[in-house]
Amino acid sequence: MADTHTIFFLGKPGCGKGTQARHLSRRTEWPIISAGAQFREIATENSPVGRKIKNEIDSGALAPHWFAMYLYQKSLFSVPENQSVIFDGFNRKLEEARLVVDSLTWLNRPFVVINLVISDELVRTRIETRSRSEKRGDDQSVETRLEEYYTYTQQAIELFRAEHMLVDIDGAQDEDTIAADICTALALSA
Repeated sequence: MADTHTIFFLGKPGCGKGTQARHLSRRTEWPIISAGAQFREIATENSPVGRKIKNEIDSGALAPHWFAMYLYQKSLFSVPENQSVIFDGFNRKLEEARLVVDSLTWLNRPFVVINLVISDELVRTRIETRSRSEKRGDDQSVETRLEEYYTYTQQAIELFRAEHMLVDIDGAQDEDTIAADICTALALSA
């Protein structure tokens, strides 16, 4: 277990969580488990849950913490004991952060939370740019997503900081520099 890594990405919308998770995964071959990808997949289902999740994604609201944690636990418990893994987007509310700490402590599985720090202005610029190419429904509600960040995610970040599990990375840099900073923070050789 000493060489096993469990990495989480956090930050404001558009900070590059998914991009940096992919960079790290390509470099290490660790699988990515993405909350956003799972929610977007569920949102395509023609079911009451699928329609509800689609409405929440389109409005920019975060999913209920119990639903995100159901997906997190289901994913976590499927990861082999000695396999490193990257989680993207499962710890955006305080209740979720507490469950992450409790579950990984219970499993005796060390983890690190990478917080990609960017300004609100850069959030707006990046999401505007992304919405032209990717056409994600949640990109139309950037102000709601920022409000959700300040209401919920900031509390989760402070919990991880208090637990000494948080590493702040300047997310305003170019992708390669951010990726290099993450590798340095994780003590991965170049």
